[in-house]
Amino acid sequence: MEKIASFTVNHLKLLPGIYVSRKDHVGQEMVTTFDIRMTAPNREPVINTAEIHTMEHLGATFLRNHPVWKEKVIYFGPMGCRTGFYMILIGDLESKDVVGLVTEMFTFMAEYEGDVPGAAPRDCGNYLDMNLPLTKIVAKRFLENTLKGIDETHLIYPQ
Repeated sequence: MEKIASFTVNHLKLLPGIYVSRKDHVGQEMVTTFDIRMTAPNREPVINTAEIHTMEHLGATFLRNHPVWKEKVIYFGPMGCRTGFYMILIGDLESKDVVGLVTEMFTFMAEYEGDVPGAAPRDCGNYLDMNLPLTKIVAKRFLENTLKGIDETHLIYPQ
């Protein structure tokens, strides 16, 4: 079998950032999948399940309610390796096109107060596996260490 695109990325050189993982034609539309990498794979700890689950709920809610981007959102969810998220948007986009959106989303997560959207037994299959206080710390760290002042090193996959 052919190796899928995400397995061809050199994870030993990959840094936290926002990367174009792939682009696909779906009907007449181009769809762009972004790799929002929050930790350096195999070199930094992965994100705990409670925090990544909370971030999934907050991020998906933020994106699907965004006044500009909500109609372009296909998916937002965690990577199985727990080093970040995939975000799929309609459009032929580049990483630099979504830096503002991703920064807004992680600011939303870092500053969120109140009940986590969908964190109820009726709404979620594992609603108890949430941790808002630590989620806010993880989101703030990504904002401060990666998103603020982001450059090409964190926007284009390493070779």
